[in-house]
Amino acid sequence: MSKLNTQSLVLAVSALVTASTFSLPAYSWAQSASQQVLATAPVRSANDQIQLRVDGVVEAVRYTDISAQVSGAIVELPVQAGAPIQRGQLLVRIDARAAQQELSASRAQVDAIKANLVVAEKDYERQKLLFEKNYISQAQLDRALAQFKSVAAQANAQIAQAAAVQTQSGFYIITAPYDGFVAAMPSALGQMVMPGRSIMTVYDPTQLRVVISVPQARVASLKNDPNLRIEFPSLPSNERFVKPLTMTVLPLSDASTHTVQVRFDLPNQSKNITPGLFARVNLSFVNDDSNVASDSANRSTANRLFVPVGAIFRRAELYAVYVMNGQGKTVLRQVKPGPVNGVEQEVLSGLSAGELVVRDPRLAATMTTATSAVSQ
Repeated sequence: MSKLNTQSLVLAVSALVTASTFSLPAYSWAQSASQQVLATAPVRSANDQIQLRVDGVVEAVRYTDISAQVSGAIVELPVQAGAPIQRGQLLVRIDARAAQQELSASRAQVDAIKANLVVAEKDYERQKLLFEKNYISQAQLDRALAQFKSVAAQANAQIAQAAAVQTQSGFYIITAPYDGFVAAMPSALGQMVMPGRSIMTVYDPTQLRVVISVPQARVASLKNDPNLRIEFPSLPSNERFVKPLTMTVLPLSDASTHTVQVRFDLPNQSKNITPGLFARVNLSFVNDDSNVASDSANRSTANRLFVPVGAIFRRAELYAVYVMNGQGKTVLRQVKPGPVNGVEQEVLSGLSAGELVVRDPRLAATMTTATSAVSQ
């Protein structure tokens, strides 16, 4: 072989090795991406009932704003926010010195009128004896009787007024209406209280319920599911799901939100459930044709289809999913999405029950691009 041919062969081999070296990372990346396994989920069909996840909040059945019936300064406040209380326990004592003086004066007036009543009664008895002996006329006896009845009526009125003053003096001491906890304490020692103004808030932790709002169009088809579990996401796993005792649908709608309040009474089994705690309820509805028609004018009464929420993505003005066909390849397909129901989203058109959709459309798009690069 000549020297010129040998040099040409070496240069050609070097160029081929260099080209292969620079193209190897891109080819390896494409081949690696194409070999990844896509996670899929079947299109779920449901025709017996509709599931709806609704957020709610825990509230106490007995939740009381403690306020005074009289005005005055707080002179004793033995409890604070978060403190446990027992029925009959002293919560607030208001300055009652003026009321005590008024009560003492009223009692003195009662004693005075009682003394006058005794005098009037004795005078009437004397006039009655004189009349029996014909020493006085009938008119004099009638005047004595009238005087006695007048003093007796005044005595009864004074006694009733004294009782009212005594009852009012009890308004300066406020006690706990039931066992529970102090939820809020906006007042302080020495603060002036007014009638009707909240001093503190207390609640009973043994009687709690979850309150949610349901669209009024769906209330008629609401199903009382005996297997219903209320979820409390912030609680530990062993306390996260609680079965309610009863479900109550209030017989009135909110005119502003067009919703109906639904209440679930909770069992007294967890100390971590407190008023204000976030709750989540998965409601079940009977698949009524009238409700189906009200959700969408173009919606049929056939089975409803659901896919994972992340499977549907938007591209420009279109919504689409990646469908795994019989050959194991991903195919982009346009769909019409419906409402989101928890971790699933309804599909109104574009899919059939049982078809496999890709859970991660971004990974599917990457693998489709990589597969195209490998084939080229």
